[in-house]
Amino acid sequence: MDAFYASVEQRDDPALRGRPVAVGGSRERGVVAAASYEARLFGVRSAMPSSRARRLCADLIFVKPRFDVYREVSRHIRAIFARYTPLIEPLSLDEAYLDVTDDLAGLGSATATAERIRAEIKAETGLTASAGVSYNKFIAKIASDQNKPDGICVIPPHRGEAFVAALPVKRFYGVGPKTAEKMAALGIETGADLKAQSLAWLNRTFGSWGEYLHGAARGIDHREVRNDRPRKSVGAENTFLRDLAAPAELIGALDEIIDTLWPRIEGSGARGRTVTLKMRYDDFHTITRARSFTEPLLDRGLLAEAAHGLLLALCPVERPIRLLGLTLSALEQPGEEGMAEQLGLAL
Repeated sequence: MDAFYASVEQRDDPALRGRPVAVGGSRERGVVAAASYEARLFGVRSAMPSSRARRLCADLIFVKPRFDVYREVSRHIRAIFARYTPLIEPLSLDEAYLDVTDDLAGLGSATATAERIRAEIKAETGLTASAGVSYNKFIAKIASDQNKPDGICVIPPHRGEAFVAALPVKRFYGVGPKTAEKMAALGIETGADLKAQSLAWLNRTFGSWGEYLHGAARGIDHREVRNDRPRKSVGAENTFLRDLAAPAELIGALDEIIDTLWPRIEGSGARGRTVTLKMRYDDFHTITRARSFTEPLLDRGLLAEAAHGLLLALCPVERPIRLLGLTLSALEQPGEEGMAEQLGLAL
């Protein structure tokens, strides 16, 4: 989906259309969860501190997120997907992989299916979506960003390797700023540069990730679309209107986060074994502390006990706290099924 949260807000409030919008945060505090394309022209991006976003765009309009609405729209969009394939692997509320090999609608190609889905999303939700169509997940993911917003990019097998060769490595899925910096220091700027390296060298330099990079640089990715993709973590966080320092205030704020988090954990149908506390000081320095258990945490009380322990171990705090977050990971989700065999369909 294109600028999903912001686009939903602009759809529902005509006064926001054509204007720079940031979902989340406020003019003084917090972090931008999503930015409209009008805001992106000023350099505003998701995960950016609100204060910086406001400096970049003085006319930026901050809108409180409505996650219940976004989830409902996401369910509608996934229902549209299901008309064309049962093999849907969601990555988030606004993004998913689809394997349309079986061509349930008889449209003859993956491209025709993608165009039909995009048209139905627009007609039924009033929102635009962009699609990447290719023969594997790695290239389809990159292609989905290629012609945003409201675009489609098709990369057939005979063009895959050349497409990847011309890409900056920072656009490779999983290559973050730090890894891109490391690669640049090693003279690796593009997919072609990466392809020039041997598998042995990549394994020595990047460890277990070397094999993935070796294949990706050649347009190879054998991962299958999984409609039972397990969720890896569930989390919640809060940026406070004023900085907190007293242990009692921090425990109270943490309990409010747990009240938000526990229903999400129950809704996910999973239980986790690792609790991670995130703490951001007033100077934006951020630390995390984690504790893992041999058995999953099966009730809210156990989660709260673990979270309180992590927080109290850091008290008294060095500086006032502007944000707390809590995540439950190492999730165990029963009932995982085998992956479907991929067949052939024209792109």
